[in-house]
Amino acid sequence: MAIGAEKYVATTTFRKSGTPVSSATWIVALDAGRVGLWTSSASGKYKRLRTNPRITLQPSDGRGKVKAGTAPVEGTVQLVTSGPDFDAVQSKVRAKYGVMVGISKLFNALSHLGKGPFPDGDVGVIVTLSG
Repeated sequence: MAIGAEKYVATTTFRKSGTPVSSATWIVALDAGRVGLWTSSASGKYKRLRTNPRITLQPSDGRGKVKAGTAPVEGTVQLVTSGPDFDAVQSKVRAKYGVMVGISKLFNALSHLGKGPFPDGDVGVIVTLSG
């Protein structure tokens, strides 16, 4: 199965020190060997990707536990906040995950009560897969 067809992937980004940080992420297939996901401009994932555009993706469950027998796929990231790629990620995530998008946004809002605004899904992460 192509990585973009997976329901969840363990997305690994890298701190300045090189330490990997993984989390479960929704993913959608784009064109030309690219995949997309979204994140918040207030998230650690966004901050790490701004510093280092290297990413690895591996099929996982909804908690980020990688699926047995799968291998990670490497890629390079471009972060977008508007334009055709941003619009494509937004519409494809909504189409693929449906009602889960609203539920996820609600839980994110509740978990950030009293902590100030936490924009949800305001950054498109466009991944050009290596090889």
